[in-house]
Amino acid sequence: MNWILNPWPWYVSGPLLALVMLLLLIVGKRFGMSSNLRTLCTICGAGKKTSFFKFDWKAQKWNLIVMIGTIIGGLLASHFLTNDHTVSISKNTVNYLNELGFMDAGKAYVPSTLFDLSTISIKSLLLLIAGGFMVGFGARYAGGCTSGHAISGLSNLQLPSLIAVIGFFAGGIIMIYLLFPLIF
Repeated sequence: MNWILNPWPWYVSGPLLALVMLLLLIVGKRFGMSSNLRTLCTICGAGKKTSFFKFDWKAQKWNLIVMIGTIIGGLLASHFLTNDHTVSISKNTVNYLNELGFMDAGKAYVPSTLFDLSTISIKSLLLLIAGGFMVGFGARYAGGCTSGHAISGLSNLQLPSLIAVIGFFAGGIIMIYLLFPLIF
């Protein structure tokens, strides 16, 4: 039972992920979470306002089920299969984040400095809105989200996905090492 409560090693989770990708390839489907937002907007009637949302959303039911399964799986794992609610990060990273004002670094999974409703400020709210906008815009502009490009696109050997993933990593490095210290 202890093996369930600990993170699975790469040599177990990696092949399982590859198996899922193989099954999706066999049935002619492509994995990605950002397409679910388009599907949900279409279900809510956004197709009446713009042609981007005019498509057969019922063909994407399988992806909505994946999204629901991801949410349920995450909830089950966090409530019943997790014995530690912290992230294992290096002492140097903890010290660096403490210097930036994240005093709960290494003690909590999500930094309450940004996400706790009691500590929300105009600055953190604007950062979350700006970040959400950039992720949404970037996912649409790149033709898919990070999971779609990194998992599905790379497994299909798509050059645009390789370029997008390189861009995601470059953007992350720029954010953490250049912009993040300026913001905090």
